[in-house]
Amino acid sequence: MPTEIAPLRERLRAAVPVAMKARDRATVAALRSALAAVDNAEAVDGGGDDVRAGAIETSPVGVGAAEVGRRVLSEAEVTAIVRNEVSERRAAAAAYQASGHGERAAALVAEADALAAHLE
Repeated sequence: MPTEIAPLRERLRAAVPVAMKARDRATVAALRSALAAVDNAEAVDGGGDDVRAGAIETSPVGVGAAEVGRRVLSEAEVTAIVRNEVSERRAAAAAYQASGHGERAAALVAEADALAAHLE
């Protein structure tokens, strides 16, 4: 019986408390950053086109009356976002290393490795 692999987002969320308990700051920071990037990608553009001044009586009323649903990302889109986070960290680490900031470069490589481990 094949075991089903959990979606990447769920795996990242589940890894946060584990990393926190292990007191692994680099992993926690990387996971939170990646999850925030996914959340930001789900945000819907405000649109601004239909925003206009008007009478109060024509305004939407009630809890959630003016809210817009979030985008739903596919597993491939979430994976692409996390891969982008990994590549950004590796590129920044190379830049730090080239400028003589090896300690910061090592921290970024550790974050990239922590995220890359969840992509496999």
